[in-house]
Amino acid sequence: MRLNLARHPITELSFGDETVLNGTGLSINEDELRAHLLEDVRLDTVGLDLVRPGENCRVGPVFDIIEPRAKADGGSPDFPGVLSPAIIAGLGTTHVLEGAAVTLVDCRAEISARSARRSILEMSGDAAKHSPYSALQHLVLTPRAKPDMPSHSALNATRMAGLKAAVYMAQAARDQKPLTIDVMGPVGPNEPGREGLHRVAYIGQIYSRQRTPEIDEHIFYGLNTTGMVPVLTNPNEWLDGAVLPSYDTSLGGAETYFYQNHPVITDLYRRHNEGELNFVGVVASISGLDNEDRDRLCQIAAHLAKWGLNADAAVLTKHGGGVPHADMAETARLLEGMEVSTAVMVSDMSRDRRVESALLFNFPEVDAIVYCGGGDTKWTIPAVERIIAGNPQVDEMLAQPQEIMASSIAGVVNQQGASHVRAMTY
Repeated sequence: MRLNLARHPITELSFGDETVLNGTGLSINEDELRAHLLEDVRLDTVGLDLVRPGENCRVGPVFDIIEPRAKADGGSPDFPGVLSPAIIAGLGTTHVLEGAAVTLVDCRAEISARSARRSILEMSGDAAKHSPYSALQHLVLTPRAKPDMPSHSALNATRMAGLKAAVYMAQAARDQKPLTIDVMGPVGPNEPGREGLHRVAYIGQIYSRQRTPEIDEHIFYGLNTTGMVPVLTNPNEWLDGAVLPSYDTSLGGAETYFYQNHPVITDLYRRHNEGELNFVGVVASISGLDNEDRDRLCQIAAHLAKWGLNADAAVLTKHGGGVPHADMAETARLLEGMEVSTAVMVSDMSRDRRVESALLFNFPEVDAIVYCGGGDTKWTIPAVERIIAGNPQVDEMLAQPQEIMASSIAGVVNQQGASHVRAMTY
């Protein structure tokens, strides 16, 4: 299973008479794109704004950030199960506009200023330095659903608008020669030339049943994960549109851009290609609702890694929250009992900075732990010249200088492997 990521660097976005890629600049036909997005009858209007790195600008609340990508003919389709039939992702060539992003704003009227602080795009200042998103060229979408639209339908329409815009932009690169092509794969349990290397699997949670998903929530090949159990996947599926984040941005801290560039998967690929280890595959797992559900899901995830992938080592990350934390640890404990060495990534959920509050498991055998930050890093952000907000009350909040948690800045804190906060011992 082979995926070619054809990369086209982008250093400038602009609006013009046609959508065309010229060197490292992408011109976007604003009217054509807006008309394309408004084919969704649930949307009333769609605002389109361009934001550049270093601009004195703040955007929020961020619903999602997507890297513009479009599939070439002959491979898997764009965002299968959502924009196209549910055909397995990760095959063929995908054109990537590297350095660009489609950023979606949650424009629901009921979003309060307090809720909006969960995810803010900061493009300048000290806080922005710690987010990879501040270095990107953004097309910011503000899709406003019709007033009578249920909240979950408004979010679904917002998600669809972002994916459509991302594909629309990247299609301009389909006939262009990429600067580089990254070949992802092959990964297989019996790939030749890997004798003697550690067989490493990745187990990544994609959702937590702490929250009941909406019926139209696209998380895995268009499914909302209800009733789902852990499943074996090829790493390319994650990188190529099979996995999308939850509607709820308070859990997980991930964006579509994160899954498209998943740092755990891409680093395991790098180490695989350098002959350091044998990356044998990925288990997509779910965090349980109760103890019975947890036992079932953790047992299945562990056994898929051990017996489905014949792994002798595994890396585990969590979706977000305390229950997923415990589920990840229990899966690791089960694997250690099967003689599969594990490394887990944890975050500090405490507010009082006490070890007793932060520690959600205590398994002596699970002792390879990577800490990806807690909730105590803060910045004071100043007033800014430009605001792109979902509604008037959010606009007023974003305009003010204020102290803000690192977890509120999109791209800084991530519990699935892309955190830019870590613990240091002096």
